[in-house]
Amino acid sequence: MRRWHRVRRVVNYVNLSTPLGLLVARLGRARVTPGPDGLLLAYGYRIPFPVAGAFTLGNVVLTRHEEGRLTGHLLRHEDRHASQYVACAGVFMLPLYVVAVLVSMLICGNQASWNVFERLANLEDGNYPRRSPWWIRSKTP
Repeated sequence: MRRWHRVRRVVNYVNLSTPLGLLVARLGRARVTPGPDGLLLAYGYRIPFPVAGAFTLGNVVLTRHEEGRLTGHLLRHEDRHASQYVACAGVFMLPLYVVAVLVSMLICGNQASWNVFERLANLEDGNYPRRSPWWIRSKTP
């Protein structure tokens, strides 16, 4: 594990985002396993919110799917979110993320396309579409 991943793991524990992720995983009856780069992968999450293929709280990546689903591009996307928790001082990222969703919805009608957190984590890696702002889209007759 690289030095940055060790630092991120410690900081996300101290800023309480990883403990929150572990609590949510437990409440959602997810099975937590160690993942790459200090991440914890929580499979079989059963709570129907949020509606996403995967989501991250601190260093915990949660998914409704069974083991093996969190790989490749999607895992890199969620790994970037884990780093964003460090930059946002942990749980403070949650209200900032909600604001980013609302801004994106106002700009293009999609929760991710203009969400700064999703864009920085690479939209395509998270399987999100790139939508133009509503004022740029061509009008259909």
